[in-house]
Amino acid sequence: MFEDRISAGLLLAEKLAELAITDPVVLALPRGGAPVALPIALKLQAPMDLILIRKIGMPSNPELAAGALAEGSNPVFNGALLKTTGMKPEDFAAQVAQARAENAARRSRYLQGRAPVELEGRSVIVTDDGIATGATFMAAFFWLKERKPSQVILAVPVAPPEAVDELRPLVDTLVCLLSPREFRAVGAHYRDFRQTSDEEVLAAFSAARGAGAGKDKTWH
Repeated sequence: MFEDRISAGLLLAEKLAELAITDPVVLALPRGGAPVALPIALKLQAPMDLILIRKIGMPSNPELAAGALAEGSNPVFNGALLKTTGMKPEDFAAQVAQARAENAARRSRYLQGRAPVELEGRSVIVTDDGIATGATFMAAFFWLKERKPSQVILAVPVAPPEAVDELRPLVDTLVCLLSPREFRAVGAHYRDFRQTSDEEVLAAFSAARGAGAGKDKTWH
């Protein structure tokens, strides 16, 4: 059980500090991943950035995820769900357009015009407050492949065993602090799992910049 997202990030930071990581960049999945990423970025003195992904819901049931879209990339769909429903990727044109617009708006809101951190040839650490199904990271994985990092490390406080097994072959290193067999929900493993606000995301980036995390040229 974690006290809150920052506490979980501190524990992850200690684990990651034990690894030989060269030229790291920490990527947070907002909003909940930002307070987890901050202690990692500070511990490793790494620049911190976002990886923006939006769920693509079924037209008849927006809460049911048919896929996900990472910014600047192509959508990734749940093939089994599309086969079951008889739908095709082109049937989601409106949902994909909306997801693209939301990703662009979030980058503008959170990073306020700052250019993304360069990832090619660097060790990329992707983090969130937890993983439920792994669908979001699948979209992140394809997005990352296009940017050619030297290695990808997935670091999360909690995830179900089946998600860990599915994602481990996709990354160079997977760090997961808790993987309970009877997984219910990410929030069940936090005492304080209040929704992260936009202001908290902005504060995390401000704190990272204020501490000079990474001293990366894109921070200036």
